[in-house]
Amino acid sequence: MKKRVLSAVLCLTMVIALAGQATAVESPSIRLDGETLPMETAPVVINRTTYVCYWSVVRAMYPDATAAWENGQAVVRAEGLTLTIQLGAKYLVANGRYLYFPDGVQVRDGNILVPVRTLAHALGADVTWDSGSGAVELHSGTGPILSGDQYYNADNLYWLSHIIYAESGNQPLDGKIAVGNVVLNRMNSPMFPNTVYGVVFQRNQFTPVANGSIYLEPNEESVAAAKLCMDGANTAGSSLYFVNPRTAPNSWASRNRPYVATIGAHAFFG
Repeated sequence: MKKRVLSAVLCLTMVIALAGQATAVESPSIRLDGETLPMETAPVVINRTTYVCYWSVVRAMYPDATAAWENGQAVVRAEGLTLTIQLGAKYLVANGRYLYFPDGVQVRDGNILVPVRTLAHALGADVTWDSGSGAVELHSGTGPILSGDQYYNADNLYWLSHIIYAESGNQPLDGKIAVGNVVLNRMNSPMFPNTVYGVVFQRNQFTPVANGSIYLEPNEESVAAAKLCMDGANTAGSSLYFVNPRTAPNSWASRNRPYVATIGAHAFFG
């Protein structure tokens, strides 16, 4: 069913400016089910990713939606949907699902902008690009994203968040995600066990298993990093190994595997 736009609803605003934002280029138009959407703030393209005012899209697809500012974040509620967006974060949370975007939440003219593809995924819409007009086309779906309780495998989440915390609890979010990437990459490689538990507890692989720190309760960001990984976030590419070069300057991985990246205190290898 075609969803109407509520013209009386204003985009949630804050008097906040984020420093160090990526350079933006000319904005495309946004269409929903063939009709151009009026936008509170013009979309911007940052590092080839189109950012849109989230509320302009949400109110068009979910006319019953309400927005509020709670505990330092924007919170949207509609039938079947709870969406939270925190300024400065590199992800949004939709129905308990953690969806990553590397350039983070943006603010323009007091309005919150997020990547249109990420937002569409959260709202249950498809996205295409009209090469002729340059417009971004949104196509309404059948409902919002499946909840985290239904999507995340509880056992995988438990052990992935524990190894992330034990190995990188003091590292930045991208470093935590990278450690999780290594575990999931191993799980999908024929060279390693095919479960998260099997990868984590493979003999002589992870120090936290040997010293018992694997059983420590993970902090909130480590759990978030695990969910981000399980929802496709990747900061370490195809890495299968990571080491701390300061404590292991001549590691087997650094001598035998291709270097991928350094994130925080860890170097990652394929």
